Amino acid sequence: MSISENTFTGEFAYTIDAKGRVNIPAKFRQSLSADSDQTFVITKGLDPCIYAYPLSVWQSQIEGALRSLSSINAVNRQFIRDMVRYASTVSFDKQGRIPLTQILIQHADLSHDALIIGMVNKIEIWNPQILLTFEEQAKTIEQTDYNELAEKIII
Repeated sequence: MSISENTFTGEFAYTIDAKGRVNIPAKFRQSLSADSDQTFVITKGLDPCIYAYPLSVWQSQIEGALRSLSSINAVNRQFIRDMVRYASTVSFDKQGRIPLTQILIQHADLSHDALIIGMVNKIEIWNPQILLTFEEQAKTIEQTDYNELAEKIII
């Protein structure tokens, strides 16, 4: 049984090469829909990580949602600016690598090691040490908050 198109699950450890490229796991490349044309849109994550959206998801969902935000509202303008200012369209090469921009590498504090995490509709690229810190902080989240979310999702 295969995962549906543009669905990403699992965690993979890779390294950032000297040219700032990181490998996209074969499992993720195979899940990418044909209309994404082997292309992702990478941008700053809301946490100190990099988001990588399949091109078709970015165009059909993210851009539409951003366009729906009123630019009259200052918070909306800043949010849109933060999402698109650092966005780049990247395609993976024959070895399955995508290039990361220097500003995104700095944002995620990547130097050598990287964790590639599937987040259903997108991929996150993390510095493993920073992710450990976030996981420690997550332990402070109340179990009732998790239970409320689970009730909405798990049948």
